[in-house]
Amino acid sequence: MSSIDQIKKNVRVRFAPSPTGPLHIGGVRTALYNYLFAKKHQGKFILRIEDTDQARTLPGAEQYIYDTLQWLDIIPDESPTQGGPYTPYRQSERKSLYKDYALHLVATNKAYYAFDTAEALDAMRKQLKAAKVATPQYNAMSRDSMQNSLTLPQEEVKERLQAGVPYVIRIRVPRKQTIKFYDQIRGWVHVSTATLDDKVLMKSDGMPTYHLAHVVDDHLMKISHVIRGEEWLPSTPLHVLLHQYLGWEAHVPEFAHLPLLLKPKGHGKLSKRDAEQQGFPLFPLPWQDPNTHQATQSFREAGYFPAALVNFLALLGWNPGTLQEIFDKAALVNAFSLERVSKGGALFDIQKAQWFNQQYLKMQPDEIGIGYLLAPLQKANIPCTQEKARQICELVKERAVFSQDFFQQSRYFFKAPTTYDVQVIQTKWNDQSPEILQACYTIFEKLDDFKADKIKTALMNFIAARKMKIGQVLPLIRVAVTGLGTGPDLMKIMEIIKKKETMARIDTALKNLSVPSHLP
Repeated sequence: MSSIDQIKKNVRVRFAPSPTGPLHIGGVRTALYNYLFAKKHQGKFILRIEDTDQARTLPGAEQYIYDTLQWLDIIPDESPTQGGPYTPYRQSERKSLYKDYALHLVATNKAYYAFDTAEALDAMRKQLKAAKVATPQYNAMSRDSMQNSLTLPQEEVKERLQAGVPYVIRIRVPRKQTIKFYDQIRGWVHVSTATLDDKVLMKSDGMPTYHLAHVVDDHLMKISHVIRGEEWLPSTPLHVLLHQYLGWEAHVPEFAHLPLLLKPKGHGKLSKRDAEQQGFPLFPLPWQDPNTHQATQSFREAGYFPAALVNFLALLGWNPGTLQEIFDKAALVNAFSLERVSKGGALFDIQKAQWFNQQYLKMQPDEIGIGYLLAPLQKANIPCTQEKARQICELVKERAVFSQDFFQQSRYFFKAPTTYDVQVIQTKWNDQSPEILQACYTIFEKLDDFKADKIKTALMNFIAARKMKIGQVLPLIRVAVTGLGTGPDLMKIMEIIKKKETMARIDTALKNLSVPSHLP
């Protein structure tokens, strides 16, 4: 049933976010999977803005959605900004349309007016809790005791409507019925209507809820597949029922509910708090809450390539069935299938995201990497020739994760260290260390050809003659020259900064590190 041969013709999928805040990275993955599926089957990818919850809509949130998809090159075929054959694509502009369908459901006895106050609803829930009902809800059992058009005389219902008494429209869920549907990821799902409540379809302000609005829009926009997060799985029986009530049984879209993104350690859904506590971004672009003015970290400002982030997200819950990990967008489209989307949640591993970014950074042409280094150097008025920048980039490129690392990891090429790695000093520095460094100084002083291979040969001969270990010597030179405990090829570093500077730094380190107050 889920094979490619049985995929409907004229594939049309939609990504339908609500502009109630910045687009979470989990939402981005949902958009990506919809996009990949559509392009795989030569279909259409639609962006629909579901802004029926006007009270929670935030200024700038809708534009944030557009900017995010643009940055990641997940471009819709139809949207509020691009238009299309089924405009408008913003639900707040389709308000009257939904009311017509809600009233039709009332007229056909598939929905009803409910006039219950907040106090009455609260009292009902308390009464059900007192009666030991596990999940108190407005349903086939409790609605008979509430103020609605199923319990009130029709004349009184008319009077209330004419008097403008606030009401909502609720779906009338049958008491005992089994609803089944096929999920492209999870297989057949069977749900008893006894577990469902009479959800509100039309709110008292005249705006539809998600349940009604998206079903109507999916039908009118000819959506063939609904690919969304698994948090919507419990609501899907209601959506199937709405299709039946509206006479659209033959046009129920195929469903695919995507696995959750889990915390890095796998215990629960990934949250903003996890990102804040562990210091990694969770949103694609910078965002400042218009109410609290709180700023959030973003993948773009952290230095991630859009293509690397897309590659990373694609493999969070989907696998190609091979060991291949690096995919450009065309390859992702070609390889993607819902059959290989996992049912289980996907661990959000920020180290893996960094690995992907590192691979994409390595793929950049040398000229781009040199630019990453030269631009901040010029801004800081630090002179550097093109050839020196090229040599440095060749060394740094293997360790750099982000473009800014070319500069951040190259500072010691231009400025002698003023501090020294504490761990190296604590583990490697001893009474013999000054004498060893002084001997190395003398070796370098005698070298006429200060090239990496010559430096290495001289040091290895010295270590062998003294019957020492490499770990007794090279870490001392590295920390003296760079201030760091790790880094790229030490011999090449010294070649680039040249003999005079290398010796000057060793001399400074000897003076500083031989004084007890400079030692940890």
